Amino acid sequence: MDQTIDPGEDPPATAVLPGEPYPLGATWDGEGTNFSVFSEVAERVELCLLDEQGNQTQVHELHEVTANCWHGYLPGVGPGQRYGYRVHGPWDPARGLRCNPAKLLLDPYAKAVDGQVTWDEAVFPYRFDDSEDSFNDADNAPFVPKSVVTDPAFDWGDDRHPRIPWHETVIYETHVKGFSVRHPEIPEELRGTYAGLGHSAALEYLTGLGITAVELMPVHQFIHYAHLQEKGLRNYWGYSSIGYFAPHNEYAADTTPGGQVREFREMVKALHGAGLEVILDVVYNHTSEGNHRGPMLSLKGLDNAAYYRLMPDDPRHYMDYTGTGNSLNMRHPHVLQLIMDSLRYWVLEMHVDGFRFDLASTLARELHEVDRLSAFFDIIQQDPVISQVKLIAEPWDIGEGGYQVGNFPPLWSEWNGRYRDTVRDFWRGEDRTLGEFAYRFTGSSDLYESSSRLPHASINFVTAHDGFTLRDLVSYNEKHNDANGEDNRDGTDDNRSWNCGAEGPTDDPDINALRACQQRNFLVTLFLSQGVPMLLGGDEFGRTQQGNNNAYCQDNEIAWYDWENRDGDLLDFTRRLIRFQHDHPVFRRRRWFQGQAIHGSDIKDITWFTVDGEQMAEEHWGEDFAKSLAVFLNGRAIPAPDPGGGHIEDDSFYLIFNAYHEPLEFTLPQDKWGHEWVKELDTAEGWLGGEQSLAAGANLRVEARSVVVLRHAS
Repeated sequence: MDQTIDPGEDPPATAVLPGEPYPLGATWDGEGTNFSVFSEVAERVELCLLDEQGNQTQVHELHEVTANCWHGYLPGVGPGQRYGYRVHGPWDPARGLRCNPAKLLLDPYAKAVDGQVTWDEAVFPYRFDDSEDSFNDADNAPFVPKSVVTDPAFDWGDDRHPRIPWHETVIYETHVKGFSVRHPEIPEELRGTYAGLGHSAALEYLTGLGITAVELMPVHQFIHYAHLQEKGLRNYWGYSSIGYFAPHNEYAADTTPGGQVREFREMVKALHGAGLEVILDVVYNHTSEGNHRGPMLSLKGLDNAAYYRLMPDDPRHYMDYTGTGNSLNMRHPHVLQLIMDSLRYWVLEMHVDGFRFDLASTLARELHEVDRLSAFFDIIQQDPVISQVKLIAEPWDIGEGGYQVGNFPPLWSEWNGRYRDTVRDFWRGEDRTLGEFAYRFTGSSDLYESSSRLPHASINFVTAHDGFTLRDLVSYNEKHNDANGEDNRDGTDDNRSWNCGAEGPTDDPDINALRACQQRNFLVTLFLSQGVPMLLGGDEFGRTQQGNNNAYCQDNEIAWYDWENRDGDLLDFTRRLIRFQHDHPVFRRRRWFQGQAIHGSDIKDITWFTVDGEQMAEEHWGEDFAKSLAVFLNGRAIPAPDPGGGHIEDDSFYLIFNAYHEPLEFTLPQDKWGHEWVKELDTAEGWLGGEQSLAAGANLRVEARSVVVLRHAS
């Protein structure tokens, strides 16, 4: 029943077969495509087909409605077809109703999206020269991206989820484009793409580094905001999703309609083949449609009041727990279904291994407060697919009571913001940090143990995409975000580090040596702490953003990885450190330290010591100016990974942390803790590999702001 029309005329409606209400989205069966979209407020829904130039060539009214899902089947329509929806219904912003058939809308379930937004007045539901409640009847079709029908078939071969145990996981947070766009060993046409990240040169680097999982910054289809484009900037980070099923099209080397889906799958298959898991940073808390002044691209025009949290006393405005203009309405069953269908799709059809949920506290809000037993968590818990993959929460939002570190349900791990803050405070020499540092180093049992969670609940990090890189953390006292066009007002002012004597790059060898040591201190602390270490991509070789701690809009050399100017010494140190952590299970225990003796000995699984080699007493933890301590880790006390229990054995270690601004003489503990110790590494010197041995009770000079790791030799 297809009918080609003159683009200059209003396209007529044509007959369409009834189709099925589920699955939602566009589903090709080899002969035609079933279309289904949810809206409980719509009075009429039109399915519009478009050509390669974006011209509307066919219109099909969807007459069938089942449980508020409008659906129809079009024979002969297949992969590569561009489409969108127009929704006829009430326009009453005061009641939160914003239907506008002049606006071509993206399918929330689109598996691929073609094009980007061109910022024209037609993209907005109101007229710029009128009130924000005015009705804009200008057609937006020439200016908005289009949904694309995709082919679900893909040859996965023998691909399987690596299923790395949590306690063996090392996460590498990276950006699809930024990682490879300047990589000299990746073909130029593949740089900055999914194919680039799946290239053999990228795989060789990642596996050589020793990480086990890549955590990709948002790859759901997103848009570039108008105010950034006006400044010559772009939405580099991508935290403004508009398509929860579609891989972002700009990251694909394959520019054919739907090509990004095939390319993303090829990337996952390649990473899995190298033994690496893929974790997606997902943004289900808000969309890129913004507030009442924002564009109309999809959900706002389909069913505004169902998809978004509106202000109860003024539904023309949006509840905003994220600072981005809107919050999804997690109280609505179809919104929950949208998110769960999206998550299952990425696991079952795209083979990803887990998710990091941006501003996850927002997802827990049913009324106002954060409810850890909310419907969202209930649904995740019982889902047979999603409950079996890695789930990581960013446990905060900007709303009241939004900081929820330690309060997520047992199935979840969390970005441990308290770990980041404590470790930074300790190494910049803040007073009264010893007790807090000990909790963070041993997995943050104070946050997670009482709820039956294990050390892997703590995703430990010192730096992340949001903030300074590690190199900049030790090189700048102040943020330098001038390139962002906001007069350096954006980004946090809290450095929480010690910048080692100067602001920015310097030729002073002493300052550079201090900075190098401080970077090693952070890395050693990170990788030898209990919990799951997360390394910000590029920190392993000294990546700098020139002091910009909010590079969200810098799709350029500021944020891209500079492979030509790597710090080779730091990279070698990091590789050895990750391998060292992997080789010694005492640094990645599955269970909590108990502070108890084992095997009939009076030696506990963990013991803390003072500078003088005496066991820490209660009064030592509260000393105002103490900035140094040591810890004994008993390698004979590691819970075995097999279900039968028991223990496995490793070497025992004695770690010395000196955050004081001067060298200190540390005394090793008495003979019963170990007759002889060998020096594995000293962050003031680097890797030593057991070249120096020390007897029990010996004195050891530990340089200012440095870590020494000793291994028990006998």
